[in-house]
Amino acid sequence: MVRDSPAPMGLISSDKMVSLSTTFVVLAALCWGLSGGIGGILTAQGWDPVVVSFYRGAIGFFFVLGWLALRPRGSGLASRRLWFWSAIAGVGVAGNFAFYFVSIAEGSVAVAVTLMYCAPVFVYLVSFTLKLERPTLFKWAAIAMVLLGVVLLTGIYEIGAGDVTPIAAGAGLLSGLSYAVFIFGFKYAAPHGSPQAILVIAFAVLTALLFWLGDPDQTVAVLKTPSWPLFVALGVVGAGLSFIFYIVGLKHTAPAVASIVAMVEPVTASLFGVVVLNESLALLQIFGMGLILVTVTALSVYSSAQYKPLTTKPLAE
Repeated sequence: MVRDSPAPMGLISSDKMVSLSTTFVVLAALCWGLSGGIGGILTAQGWDPVVVSFYRGAIGFFFVLGWLALRPRGSGLASRRLWFWSAIAGVGVAGNFAFYFVSIAEGSVAVAVTLMYCAPVFVYLVSFTLKLERPTLFKWAAIAMVLLGVVLLTGIYEIGAGDVTPIAAGAGLLSGLSYAVFIFGFKYAAPHGSPQAILVIAFAVLTALLFWLGDPDQTVAVLKTPSWPLFVALGVVGAGLSFIFYIVGLKHTAPAVASIVAMVEPVTASLFGVVVLNESLALLQIFGMGLILVTVTALSVYSSAQYKPLTTKPLAE
């Protein structure tokens, strides 16, 4: 369809919109990266990772609730399918947050965020099982490369010699698996309502679930601790603004571009861990991390070029 307005003006407007949308995606990834570092500080202070995750999600809930109040049209809240799939997404994001911070507490920010970044691999494996995606040689090769990267990053090839504990590695991979559950939940909820409605339900489920699982004494103690500004910052940056930025940004950003700029998250989180938390990685671990990040990004770009992808964040997420 040809617009009535002059082509150059339309082109400029379109270019500016794409640039602004990409900026929003970068900001979201940056916020998620910083949230890993903030979570690392809080867990190092002795706070329960589940309690940390609860406050991240609870504060995020009020942000998306406000977004829904401002944009209520087409919410789809009367749809049972919206509620069902959004609840599944909520369970997924709850597991993602909690296992991510457990991995950080037991290991390091860099390892945790990289293992979480393996989520697209889990998405593909589930898609293969449910016959939603057709397996190809490229996809299997990419999955094999990611697994090799995990082996190098965690050091499991040298039993007892690696710096990454089994709990840290397992929790990191479970955070990625939980993230894959969130992706599927969001994907199947999307046709039945607005993104903000999905996020409100998902974050409500997350808040209720993590409140129930968390340490009640610590949950109350947060309200009186000198560290409360960090909890607020974590919720605002790690769940409030970041999810809204990503949703808005994806409207005019190609999935392939979004997959690439999402690399800002693990890079930011890793740099935070090295600079602020004095974490370090061996050379083989750095190589394994790079192998995972480059392969997963290539896999997501390939997927977006072939299909309407499941592997990019639907808030991505």
